[in-house]
Amino acid sequence: MAAPHSLSPSPAETDPPELAAAKVAMRQAALAGRAAFGPAARGAGEALAAVVLRECPLAAGACVGGFWPMGDEIDIRPLLRALAAAGHPLALPVTPRRGLPLIFRPWRFGEALLPGRFGTSVPAGEAEVMPDVLLVPLLAFDRRGARLGYGGGYYDRTLAALPGARAIGVAYAAQEVPAVPTGPHDQPLPGIATEAGFIRTER
Repeated sequence: MAAPHSLSPSPAETDPPELAAAKVAMRQAALAGRAAFGPAARGAGEALAAVVLRECPLAAGACVGGFWPMGDEIDIRPLLRALAAAGHPLALPVTPRRGLPLIFRPWRFGEALLPGRFGTSVPAGEAEVMPDVLLVPLLAFDRRGARLGYGGGYYDRTLAALPGARAIGVAYAAQEVPAVPTGPHDQPLPGIATEAGFIRTER
């Protein structure tokens, strides 16, 4: 949901220098790799939608916290449209000040989006909701469910604040790596959906 910008965690979440350096190196490689294959992955958004609808059935009426894709991120808009058509309320995140979890505001296709922090697009309203399901963007993932984000820690804080929400990572299959460097504040994902299939992680 965020552009490829440089974010740093809040002081309480600072990784040891060696771990931080490993994350920076992987983040740079992941950004470069996604920029190379992302634009050529035509139809990936539609394929991702089919995978989630087939492999990740949601409870009726569950509110889905998605995100508006940016840059080379996989396009989840076909999935959001399909979920809305199936009766699922949608919400999009708003990035607060550093150190806080994301805020989710209800949104429907056709409603206005406004510029948000870090180049994001956010709903125009002020109402807030608590999603039942979170579609989580990422730069890299592994079979343990470890996820590398953009470095701000927003989704890690959000996942920790919403332990009852179902989290589904969404990415290109090519974003899988052998191992993502992780620290104590990094929240693992129980599964990742890609255009090639759904991966139930080995947590």
